[in-house]
Amino acid sequence: MATKYMSRFIDLELEKWAASPNHKPLLLRGARQVGKTTAIRKLSEKFDTYIEINFEEHRDVHEFFSKNLTPSEIIENISLYYNTPIIESKTLIFLDEIQGCKGAMSSLRFFYEKLPNLHIVAAGSLLEFALQTIPSFGVGRIRSIFMHPMSFDEFLLALGEESLIKQKQKHGISNPTNSVLHEKLIRYLKKFIILGGMPEVVRNYVVGESIIECQRILDDLLLSYIDDFAKYNEHVPANRINAVFISVSQQLGGKFVYSRSAPELNHYQVKMALELLIKAGLVIPATNCLANGIPLGAQIKPNYRKILLLDTGLVLRLARLDIKSIITSSDIEFINKGSIAELFVGLEILKAESPYERNELYYWQREALNSNAEVDYLVQKDNKIIPVEVKSGTKGSMQSLFLFLKEKHVEKGVRISLENYSTYQNIDVVPMYAVGDFIRS
Repeated sequence: MATKYMSRFIDLELEKWAASPNHKPLLLRGARQVGKTTAIRKLSEKFDTYIEINFEEHRDVHEFFSKNLTPSEIIENISLYYNTPIIESKTLIFLDEIQGCKGAMSSLRFFYEKLPNLHIVAAGSLLEFALQTIPSFGVGRIRSIFMHPMSFDEFLLALGEESLIKQKQKHGISNPTNSVLHEKLIRYLKKFIILGGMPEVVRNYVVGESIIECQRILDDLLLSYIDDFAKYNEHVPANRINAVFISVSQQLGGKFVYSRSAPELNHYQVKMALELLIKAGLVIPATNCLANGIPLGAQIKPNYRKILLLDTGLVLRLARLDIKSIITSSDIEFINKGSIAELFVGLEILKAESPYERNELYYWQREALNSNAEVDYLVQKDNKIIPVEVKSGTKGSMQSLFLFLKEKHVEKGVRISLENYSTYQNIDVVPMYAVGDFIRS
């Protein structure tokens, strides 16, 4: 029996692209297994005809892109090969695993000029590695959309809780969530943090699989990612990348220290492996920022970074952490002083921001004698900097947050925890399940 499609917020952006009279060829970018192919297949229902080319499976098709890159000739050959008429504005062509055919990647920029009414989308599991080999790839002629694992709201949507999402969005600082709804959202939040947002895991949970079975699916995903390490760079051993990957999960919540990754690796080797993991989308940097003004990216300390993994479920599984304590605890006192809570918030921030940009995460840290301070995330909204501090439970001081507000002359800060909406002096408290609402508001 076919599984019901799980709606994604990216669907609306894809539909906008399809309906636009001035659409460019589209590049859907993101880590493996985040749902890119499934989303494009859903989009194809808006078209009369659909052709999906997987360059890893359909080796014969490479020939069409090996010589002349004239779009009309390429389209004619594809139409004949798949015995499907290709009609501008009515046909969607999906070039999957496009990194396997450099000629196809190079051809995309010509479609915008020669066949502007043709809808063509490309994606690939290791796309970012291929893009670096084409320095001037499609500048101004190709649109990119970045895709992440499912957000908490998408998880609720998959569970059929659309009305719960709408109710949640009605609440805020001046109108806190009622206690029954608040507790229900906290219970869902616990499950989501354990399961994570990888579509295959969520899909299996939705159709009735147990959390234990979903843990096995997470194991499968981790193995598939590790198997891919050999494809990242022929000059970097897969076991070296794996050692750094595991170290990232062990160093969550603090500055990533190269010397703690693997004693047998030097600084350069760790750095190279880490950059490959970032390029693959499996790990995400949060960079130290001075926060003296905007844009935040202009005032960074690039050698001071925290490194996040792309999914809470994968992290918990990789570390073999005890999920029972999360399910049964009253306030989710997360291990490692709240590093999982901090990870969840960082990922939700990225998922809620514009998919048309490669968004970055920033944090602030001051290291001084007997006066260290750190703010977990910095968010730029309406030309203002908003400091965000994450607390894993419902308690904890906010000394660093108050210090930042005073030192940087910032009016308001945000504390994210399991508490309901409230205000402490000039700090707004936002419940953890509403991070996406806060970013989009």
